[in-house]
Amino acid sequence: MSANSITSSVIRVGIVGAGNVARNNYLPWLSRQEGMELYCYSRTPAKTEAVAAQFGACVVTSPADLAAVKPDVVFILTNEAGHVPVAEALLQYGVKRLFIEKPLQAENGQADVTETDFFTAREMLRKAQQCGTEVAMNFNYRFFTQNGRLQQLIRERNFGKLQQSSWNVHYACWSHCIDLLRYFGGAVHMVSALQGMHTFGSGDMAGKDVAAAFTLNNGAVGTIIGTSAPAFQLPLYHATLNFEHGTAVFSDLDSQLTLYHEDSHFGETSFLIPDKSRWIQYAASFENSLTAYFHAVRNGEPPPVSGQDGLAELQFEAALRRSAATGKPVEIEKEFPLDI
Repeated sequence: MSANSITSSVIRVGIVGAGNVARNNYLPWLSRQEGMELYCYSRTPAKTEAVAAQFGACVVTSPADLAAVKPDVVFILTNEAGHVPVAEALLQYGVKRLFIEKPLQAENGQADVTETDFFTAREMLRKAQQCGTEVAMNFNYRFFTQNGRLQQLIRERNFGKLQQSSWNVHYACWSHCIDLLRYFGGAVHMVSALQGMHTFGSGDMAGKDVAAAFTLNNGAVGTIIGTSAPAFQLPLYHATLNFEHGTAVFSDLDSQLTLYHEDSHFGETSFLIPDKSRWIQYAASFENSLTAYFHAVRNGEPPPVSGQDGLAELQFEAALRRSAATGKPVEIEKEFPLDI
């Protein structure tokens, strides 16, 4: 379901959260757009006032006050544990559209998603559907230049169906790479996982390694490792995708893509030029994803990344954790159905 298109020249945008994510990744772009009115709310009035002053937004003091301005969309940019509670509070007031940072829900932080997070998020999406509220997500890695280019070349050069893939992922990129796994390969059918003995990382990135084998609904197989062991200055993920007629290898935040095709004697690699950094690409991916999202909003189209996509990412994590805990494979849709 998609909300109606917006005919007004002004879009009212609510922002819940005044932390680094809001200040660094969303408000710089939102504040530059013509025809947008910004309304900020957080639990810390001083931070809200500072953010509003910096980006030219209006301050509101409660979810009820935010809903009262009749926002066209509300961005939920709190920490992961606050996503669902804030969404449910806003649903009570009939907000039309919610846009939620990844992951959809993570009570213990993104390095430790639980089964409960999946069921909590699924119930919230059910309530949103009953209220007629559209829920969107931001998996901005889909909007990296290299990933968009890869999707295009897979079609243009007839790479065929994905057959195998392998992923080695820092937990900072974990939910994004699980989404990319589905983005390039489709829905996951079964997962069998193990958990490591040692905890790496610190703060909300502290966690034990997990390693999983999986099958996709299309018959492809793969492996994925999640860890906080590598230093943050090093590449944060590596992925290899083997298709019927070629192979793609990519790594880090839009840094490098290597392609091989059976019809060519040569492989090809594209990578960032020396005066560009992965953080420039990271910032650009937010701008690209927000541009695509507001295009959909203005035209009454479904969001590029839906709440259902966010739930599917949690579904994979919940199945992985259950498998690691029980020592048994988990048939994902059977044990964690997505139906809302």
